[in-house]
Amino acid sequence: RLLIHAGAQSRSALALTWTGDAEAAFLSNAVGEIHVEDGARIDALEIQRQPAAVHHVWNLGVRVGRDATFSSCCVQLGAKLARNDMGVRLDAEGAACRFDGVTFLGRRQHVDIQTNVDHALPHCESHQLFKSVLEDHAQVAFAGKVLVRPDAQKTNATQANHNLLLSPDAVCDSVPMLEIFADDVKCAHGATVGQLDPEALFYLRARGIGLADATQILVRAFADEVPERIDHEALAAHAKAALASYFDRS
Repeated sequence: RLLIHAGAQSRSALALTWTGDAEAAFLSNAVGEIHVEDGARIDALEIQRQPAAVHHVWNLGVRVGRDATFSSCCVQLGAKLARNDMGVRLDAEGAACRFDGVTFLGRRQHVDIQTNVDHALPHCESHQLFKSVLEDHAQVAFAGKVLVRPDAQKTNATQANHNLLLSPDAVCDSVPMLEIFADDVKCAHGATVGQLDPEALFYLRARGIGLADATQILVRAFADEVPERIDHEALAAHAKAALASYFDRS
């Protein structure tokens, strides 16, 4: 259990790494609770690289105060089965949050991502971007909900989920949701599922780049948008290093 209380006007960075012995098989079951008081800011990075036989469950709840910010990025690379439940309540005017994530899966890995952003009061904003790259028989399920309550006028909320399938056997289920009970808001959501652009592959291969290298170039370009959105310099570098190590493993 992780409990964090960020005092008013404080600044902090949080880096979580989930890992274990490569031959291990276990259940990782964790819960986090974060309170971000007025004017505070927390930048968080989660890297999940559990062993191939592990079941991983993570539930995170966040409350954000007046003019406070919670910014989070989740990089998922491991586990046989992973479930991430992440919820945030924007509890005062001027509260803001960002939920981003990038997932790489192969073999028969399965990741389930659930997000819930509750806009309770006016003049708050939230932004979400989740991307997945799937190979072999991997599966990912994304369900993201944005709730705008009747009093939450002047809300600004965006949600996007983009998925890249590198195998005909990979499966993606995407359900972005908006539930809006206010009339003066700016909200948008969307989802895409597709394959690599054959014309882009042809362009690279016509310049002497092999198929494997051309594929990696396009996949990295697709994924790099997520860590590029991290404002905290050290956390951004850590996220990029994690992705680089994934690509360099072969």
